[in-house]
Amino acid sequence: MIRITLLGSGNVAQHLIKAFTKSETIEIVQVYSRKKENLASLIDFDKIVNDFEELKEADLYIIAVSDKAIAEVSRQLPFQNRIVVHTSGAASLDVLDVKNRKGVFYPLQTFSKSKEIDFSTVPMCLEAENTFDFKVLETAAKSISNVVHAINSDQRKALHVAAVFVNNFTNHLYQIGHEICEEHQVPFEILKPLIQETAEKINTLDPIYAQTGPAKRNDSTTIDVHLDYLSNENQKNIYKILTQSIQNNGKKL
Repeated sequence: MIRITLLGSGNVAQHLIKAFTKSETIEIVQVYSRKKENLASLIDFDKIVNDFEELKEADLYIIAVSDKAIAEVSRQLPFQNRIVVHTSGAASLDVLDVKNRKGVFYPLQTFSKSKEIDFSTVPMCLEAENTFDFKVLETAAKSISNVVHAINSDQRKALHVAAVFVNNFTNHLYQIGHEICEEHQVPFEILKPLIQETAEKINTLDPIYAQTGPAKRNDSTTIDVHLDYLSNENQKNIYKILTQSIQNNGKKL
């Protein structure tokens, strides 16, 4: 049994609470939240604290807060030589205070409070300063996920940048598509089978071979028609940049 304390009450913290609560090999000792009521529906109220001095001993402390708050939370922990990790994809180990043993417990997924997550499929990216601490992280990760990887800081940064492209930027393109449909009274739902098929294709094809469309075909007539049709300058600029990128990518084949 691994005894874990979570520090934070945002999306990642709440999903970790739900996942760890279902695990038979994890005991949540406490959860730190500045506002106890934020977590009252997820865990026994007696386990929620809003004072660092009330933190009890645990095997692992997971800081699940915004990147800019990690260092301050780490600095305020009133103990030393314990395993303290953060859940950030972009922050380095160095943001954690040196008084404790450092690590990373990064779940590579997009989290929204209103959307349930099957944690068994979430890749867990782990980093620690020594073998013993890594084994603790690995055991905790495997208690909730079937996909666990040892990832160093540089690799994690690369993954996080790549994730922004495939998740955040892609979702922004969905938003633009939604705006175009809404502007012209076309149901966005008509595009959902296309979105689904595009996502499923990369299960069997490398993205470079799954690419289709006018930019891939160098269909300048269609591209010019699209650019002429778009009245929003931001949408037009994004269309041009992505078209050029796809065309440049095609030269690699």
